[in-house]
Amino acid sequence: MNRIRKGDQVIIIAGADKGKKGEVVRVAGDKVIVQNANIIKRHTKPNPQANVAGGIVEREAPIHISNVMLFNQASGKGERIGFKVLENGRKVRVFRSSGEAIDA
Repeated sequence: MNRIRKGDQVIIIAGADKGKKGEVVRVAGDKVIVQNANIIKRHTKPNPQANVAGGIVEREAPIHISNVMLFNQASGKGERIGFKVLENGRKVRVFRSSGEAIDA
């Protein structure tokens, strides 16, 4: 079970975009792609077969998962995540500071 998942609100804690908040678009191994963060410009060749126009394309680059923290709406800052097993045997993520469950 991953600590950071697709759809989570995260805050970037290191790098050029430090302090930015955004939603996780994709998780790939130990990297995450955060919406509107770590924007790079990529020069792309046109590919008529795939219907892709060429030019300079701006897109999000991956960020290492250690450089983001899950954002807690209640406290207004990034917090660490732990795991807890409920009475019914289900495993849920919890904020370490408050013990509040993230997954209902």
